[in-house]
Order: sequence, then structure tokens, then C-alpha cells
Amino acid sequence: MNSGMSYTHETVSLDGERFDGCEFRDCRLVYAGGKAPVFKDCAFHDCDWRFDGPAGATLDHLRSMWAAGAKVQVQGMIKEITGATR
Repeated sequence: MNSGMSYTHETVSLDGERFDGCEFRDCRLVYAGGKAPVFKDCAFHDCDWRFDGPAGATLDHLRSMWAAGAKVQVQGMIKEITGATR
């Protein structure tokens, strides 16, 4: 677990990590599709979120779905992610 850490101008791999009370400033945050990271009480300032490997492939698939006309289905997934369907 990373607790109370401050990251500035760094590339941080997120897969399988837990961050508690951390601050990220001007960082590149990379998720590659492994175990989802956990964030608790963290702050993010001007960070670049990247999705590589299987995570990037999932986003590519969602873009393809959108372009193919499955916008309602993709919007439904976004509502589920944001909790708007509850």
C-alpha cells in the first residue's frame, strides 16, 4: 500500500496498487488491465490517465461499438459506471 505519498512528474503504474491519502501532480497514471487499483482520499492535479494493454483494448472495443451504432449500449455502461442507473 502507498500511504501519504506525493507523486510529481512521474509515471505511476496502477495495476494491483492501493493508494491511501496520496497526491498526484502532473503525473502519467497507467492502467494496463490487471487488478483494479484502489484509491482512498487521493488528490489528482493535471494528470494524464493512460490505458495500455488489455485496458486499452477494452477502450478500443467501446469506441468501435460507438462507431458501429451501439451508442445506447455504451451510454448504458457509462451510466452503470457512474452509478446513474441506481
